[in-house]
Amino acid sequence: MKQWNLFLKILLCVLLSVCIVLVAVDITARNTVRETPARVETTDSPVQELDYADKVAEILKIIDTYYVDDYSADQLGDYLAEATIASMGDRWSYYISAEEYDSYVEQSNNAYVGIGVTIEEDEETGLLRIVSVTHNSPAELAGLQIDDRIAAVEGESVTELGMKGTQQRVRGEEGTDVTITIERDGTRSDVTITRQVIETEVVVYELLESGDGYIKINNFDTHCARDTIAAIEDLMGQGAKALIFDLRFNPGGYKHELVEVLDYLLPEGPLFRSVDYQGREEVDYSEASYLDVPMAVLVNEDSYSAAEFFAAALQEYDAAVVVGAQTCGKANYQQTFRLSDGSAIAISTGHYQTPNGVTLAGVGVTPDIPVEVDQETYLAIYYETLEKAEDAQLQAAITALAEN
Repeated sequence: MKQWNLFLKILLCVLLSVCIVLVAVDITARNTVRETPARVETTDSPVQELDYADKVAEILKIIDTYYVDDYSADQLGDYLAEATIASMGDRWSYYISAEEYDSYVEQSNNAYVGIGVTIEEDEETGLLRIVSVTHNSPAELAGLQIDDRIAAVEGESVTELGMKGTQQRVRGEEGTDVTITIERDGTRSDVTITRQVIETEVVVYELLESGDGYIKINNFDTHCARDTIAAIEDLMGQGAKALIFDLRFNPGGYKHELVEVLDYLLPEGPLFRSVDYQGREEVDYSEASYLDVPMAVLVNEDSYSAAEFFAAALQEYDAAVVVGAQTCGKANYQQTFRLSDGSAIAISTGHYQTPNGVTLAGVGVTPDIPVEVDQETYLAIYYETLEKAEDAQLQAAITALAEN
């Protein structure tokens, strides 16, 4: 009898173990997101290395044959192009869709057709807040102000359009009208504005109380050299005793714009070196005439490319003191190639070097006077809401020039 009871206990344990395993398998199956196919389609040929073009073609063939829903061929093309550029592992190369190409060109030209406002999303209201209004722009002439909220464009809500959609609707052909619904102090009103060509403000400058000329260069795209040299000459005419160039958040731009400014500032010698994809080196040189005045350059971690090489050149010539935070370290330059469907790719086709042949890749420019700021101050500098008296990096530059 005891043996029979022992046998029953062993049998019960075995049955419980099987049940537990079955339950575990069932839980795993229920938590699997995909359906288990009845069979897996394979080709008769053995596994082989595929050329990337053949691989994409094979994937597309499978999608076209078996995919159950519709898909956009245009969107697929954009994703494939983006993935192709991303696979290179170069953070400086990028893809530009056909829809984005015109805006890309406008940005590089520092000019666009629109009304002259900069907007950002307002998380509280869902509307778009105006953060800046270009001087003498159609928006300013129509009475639009900073902190106004854009609620609709041509009667369509910005919450439906989104940021990108709103920008596309506001922009258009020069001389045409656009009606914008503005919310101010809780009241909404429609404003009709005529679109015009807006030149982006490349350079902002002023004579500081210290007697130093302050020049903020927003980028090195079209008109940078023209406007920077004009600002320098105006400030020197006002009696500036020194110059401070603010290149914080400057994303870079065209080499020829950079070289023209450096040629104006620096004595005879090499200004800039580049080596292209074929190993060909090109050196740009400065003429003998130069500006003999104390200078400082403000940089931060968001000073890129031409902005970094501007600071590096002045630093190597001992022509300026560099103040701020370590720069980004971008040393590749890009060329833009237009594709047949109207899109484009910008890929790195060469490397830049400083006048002394130093690469900044992954290193950047090390300031002579390091001055770090906290996140709140960083954002205030970006949004240009920080008072100059509270700007530790600017004040450090002023002090350095006074002691020079």
